[in-house]
Amino acid sequence: MTCCFVCIESGQIGLKERFGKYTETMDAGCHCLIPCVETFNLVNLRVQTINVRCESKTKDNVFVMIETSVQYKVTKPEESYYQLDDSRAQIKAFVFDVIRAEVPKLTLDEVFTDKEQLSQSVKSELTEMLETYGFKILSTPVTDIDPDANVKRSLNQMNEQKNIKEAMKEKAESDAIVKIKNAEAEGSQMRIMAEADAESKYQAGLGLSRQRKAIVDGLSESVQLFQEGVKGVDAQTVMDLIMITQYFDMMEKIGTSKTKGTNTLFIPNGPGEVHNFSNQLRG
Repeated sequence: MTCCFVCIESGQIGLKERFGKYTETMDAGCHCLIPCVETFNLVNLRVQTINVRCESKTKDNVFVMIETSVQYKVTKPEESYYQLDDSRAQIKAFVFDVIRAEVPKLTLDEVFTDKEQLSQSVKSELTEMLETYGFKILSTPVTDIDPDANVKRSLNQMNEQKNIKEAMKEKAESDAIVKIKNAEAEGSQMRIMAEADAESKYQAGLGLSRQRKAIVDGLSESVQLFQEGVKGVDAQTVMDLIMITQYFDMMEKIGTSKTKGTNTLFIPNGPGEVHNFSNQLRG
């Protein structure tokens, strides 16, 4: 009986059939088959990847394209080959079903933030569906989330306006801080000036008070000395004489002053004017 030899590579397995009926599994290596009687079908045992792109609508009515990478391997060659006609197409169909069931429950922001949860949902559903067919789902990461171009443009415009608004808010707050600081500085300056003015007036008043006290003390001392030198003169007469003397001293200073614009004064010079001067000064 003639036979033919076939080689099966590592990472693959052969399903041997005789007259179309499965008979045994052939591992990697060289095998002998009877021509026209026995055939075999290869099954890949390596980890395989299917990238599935699916469009769906979110809870807030935004169309988004979701790409999921399904990584799987065959654990039961007989079940995977003989129970599924096109395993890759059916895996894609299962992914479509899960994505279109889960994404409408989420808003666009939640799709981005809860991407891991969406991936876990796809893996859980695929594991439950494909485990009986001899497939093991290793991972199902969501690799791309691509909203509609108009939606992305609108989101970019919204973010731009939001950034402009935040910038204007920051500028307004900084301007307000500057105005507050300027007002505080101005208020502090006015308070310092007011305190300085009050202190100046206080010191001036204190000086004037001391000056008047010194004048009074000087006059009192002058009256006392005059009375001691001239007996029988009363204090009123002495005061009149002192006031008239001071008056003439003042007039002399005005007359000898070189200040520009000084006017000439004409003073009455009658014998009885001394008494009149004293009455006028007292009045």
